[in-house]
Amino acid sequence: MGINVTLITERGEELEYIGDPKGILSQLLPPEDHSTYPFLNSIDLYGDTVFNRIQMRHFLTEWEFIESQAKSDEERAYSVAVKRMAARCYCEVHTYLKFLGD
Repeated sequence: MGINVTLITERGEELEYIGDPKGILSQLLPPEDHSTYPFLNSIDLYGDTVFNRIQMRHFLTEWEFIESQAKSDEERAYSVAVKRMAARCYCEVHTYLKFLGD
């Protein structure tokens, strides 16, 4: 099982959801000790990680690394879907991008 991603409201209502049954994200993340990507490195593979709207500007900049690592159509589709959710989080108040670790 991988890291599922959901876009939620401040009340916890789910707006969008992306499952990761093949563990795509964990394969695309930078190494833990890579200091260039503090937001990506803070995604907990085994717990939940939540980002708010203010953090999305930096998160989206770092997400370019994920896009560059995508090799297959499936990886690219996953990357694009999460980026779309992150962009929505950035544009909409009271929304959060939540990564649900394994």
